[in-house]
Amino acid sequence: MLGTTIWESTGRYGRSALVRYQLGASDPERSVALAPELFGEGICFAGDLLWQLTWRERVALRWDPQTLELQETVAYNREGWGICQAGEHLVTSDGSSELVWRDPRTLRPVEIIRVRLGGHRLDGLNDLTWHAGRIWANVLARPYLAAIDPASGQVTDIVDARAARERFPRDPDAVMNGIATIAAPGEFLLTGKRWRWLYHVRLTESRRDLPPERLIGR
Repeated sequence: MLGTTIWESTGRYGRSALVRYQLGASDPERSVALAPELFGEGICFAGDLLWQLTWRERVALRWDPQTLELQETVAYNREGWGICQAGEHLVTSDGSSELVWRDPRTLRPVEIIRVRLGGHRLDGLNDLTWHAGRIWANVLARPYLAAIDPASGQVTDIVDARAARERFPRDPDAVMNGIATIAAPGEFLLTGKRWRWLYHVRLTESRRDLPPERLIGR
């Protein structure tokens, strides 16, 4: 997101796309379909280019963010889930408890971050964003956000995001899987698979801690 302009990656085979629109608009400014064999996943700016990951195809797509012209397809060494810029590098997730620092121009892996909560691995790290010196991840199939110290891999904060959840009782795949930072401190946009809305949320401090086992399945 830049200003009020949003770039969004949509998934599913045969229906994946890269879309650009103005926040609050009902119609996109531009939309480009991916090849039917590609499943779109996380996107991220890196300078003047835009990266889009694919799920199991192990390729990443480099786009011109203004024209939405595909510039390059790059081999990628893991499944693609989430991606965000953190300082001079990019960080990616693959649904495990590991995050990977990557070169922003080539996506070459540089270093692995092993994420821990309460001394245990926190699996299911999904979409990512960067805010206030922390990597923020939504946890797959659970309505929680985790703030991760990039130096240690330790989870420093947990956010209960159930207030922004949409309910689809007959569709277990319709889970939260999109998070983006906006300019205001402590504020994010959240969405999910097949959700109708983007939710603009503001973090507030709780007087009670969320038990770690709610996230790590103990």
